[in-house]
Amino acid sequence: MFHEYRRRVYHGAKIGFILAGASLLPSCMASNGNAQSAAATVPAETMAEKVTRIHDSALILDAHADIVLPETSKTYLASDGLSKVHPSKLRAGKVDAVVMSVAVGPGPRTAEGDAAAKAEANAKLAAAIKLANQNDDIVIEATAQEIKAATKAGKKVLILGFQNARSLSGNIDEIDRYYKSGVRVFGLNHLGHNDFSDSSRPLYIAEKKGYEVTEEHKGLSKLGVAAVQRINALGGLVDVSQMSKAATMQTIRISSAPVIASHSNVRALSDVSRNLSDAEIDLIGLRGGVIHIASFGAYLVDLSDPELLAAIKKVRLDHDLPEAYSYPYELYWEIPDLKKRTSFLMAMRDTIGTGSIDRMIDHIDYVVKRIGIDHVGIGTDFNHGGGIDGFTDASEAKNITAGLIKRGYNEEQISKIWSGNFLRALAEAERLGKAQN
Repeated sequence: MFHEYRRRVYHGAKIGFILAGASLLPSCMASNGNAQSAAATVPAETMAEKVTRIHDSALILDAHADIVLPETSKTYLASDGLSKVHPSKLRAGKVDAVVMSVAVGPGPRTAEGDAAAKAEANAKLAAAIKLANQNDDIVIEATAQEIKAATKAGKKVLILGFQNARSLSGNIDEIDRYYKSGVRVFGLNHLGHNDFSDSSRPLYIAEKKGYEVTEEHKGLSKLGVAAVQRINALGGLVDVSQMSKAATMQTIRISSAPVIASHSNVRALSDVSRNLSDAEIDLIGLRGGVIHIASFGAYLVDLSDPELLAAIKKVRLDHDLPEAYSYPYELYWEIPDLKKRTSFLMAMRDTIGTGSIDRMIDHIDYVVKRIGIDHVGIGTDFNHGGGIDGFTDASEAKNITAGLIKRGYNEEQISKIWSGNFLRALAEAERLGKAQN
C-alpha cells in the first residue's frame, strides 16, 4: 500500500520566524549593556559564506552519471579528458555520492546483440568496482543508511544504477544478479524500445530511413511488468527516466514503492519527448516519488520560440538529417563523416546554447510548485551529455547550491533537493521490499 503524500507547494523565498517573548527583549538588553555592542561586532554572513556553509552541511548526491570505459567518446568527458565525476572532481565540488549507471545503448534485438549488451554492462560494473578499489576514500554502498554513514565518515559513495533492460537478455533472474552485485537503481529503458518496455525515443532505423513504431507494447510488456515487480520485491528503486509516457504511467501505478526519474526534465518547459509531462509529474508526486532534474542543455532548451525552431531545422537539414527529432541533437551518430558530425554538433550547440543554471532551476521550481519540495532532486547525466554553463562537471556543484539560495530555497529545502528526497525514496523501497519477504 502507498502512503498518501500531501502536495506542498513552495510559495516563496522567505519564511518568517515568530520570536516567543519578543516583548521581553528590551528589558533583557537593558540588564546586559554589553549585549547590544557585542552583537554589533558580529559580521553579517556573506553570500559566499552562506553558500559554502549550506553546501558543506548538505549531503550532495547526483542521481545519475554514466560509467566511463576506455572507449567512451571524449566528447562526453571533461575538458581534461577525464570523467566528469572523476574522484578529484567529486572532492573539489564536495559531492558526496553519485549513482553510477551500468548503462548500455541501443542495439540489435538478437542473441548476439543481447550478448554484446551484457558484456558492456559487465564491463561498466567492473569499472565502477575498480574505481572504488583504487581510491581509499571511495566506497560502494547500497542502502540509504549506509550512504549516510559513509558520507558522515568522509567517504565518497558510489551507488550502482542500471539502465536499459537489453542487458538482461530477456531473463528476469538477471535482475537478481545485478542486485547481488550492488545495483539498487533500475531503469528499463534508454534509446529504443526493448523486450521489456517502450522508450520515449523510438530508435531510428537507418536502413529503413525511418523510426520504429511509436509504441510497441503500449507501455510495459509482460516481461516489463514482471521486472518492476521483481525490483520491488528485492527492495530496489525503479527509475522511469527514458520510458514512454504510457510505460511511465503504468510503472508508477503497478510499483509497490515510490519510483524516481533519475535524470528527467519538464516537458512543459522544454518540449522534447524524453522529458516528463504534467500527468507523469503529478502521478510521481502522488505516489511519493522523486524527479531529478538533469543539467543537460538539450533537455533544458525552450522550444516554444519559432525562430529557434527554424534555426534547429536548418542545422539538421544542412547536415542531411531528418527535420523531425525527439531532441535537437538526435541522430548525430548517423552522420558517417566524422568532420561533418563534429560540424553538426558544434553548429547545434551554437544554436541552442549549452544550457544554464538558471534554466535548470526553472525546471526545479516548476516541479516544486506543482507537486512539492519533497519530490525533486538533481541527476546530472554527466559523461553522457550532461554539463551546462557553470556546472560542467562535479567540481562546480556548489554553483547549483548558490543558484538555489538566490531563488529563495532555504537550507532544509536544499538538503532535500540534493539528497534527502532520493534517500527517503530509496529507504521506502528497501522497507517495502523487506515487507514482501
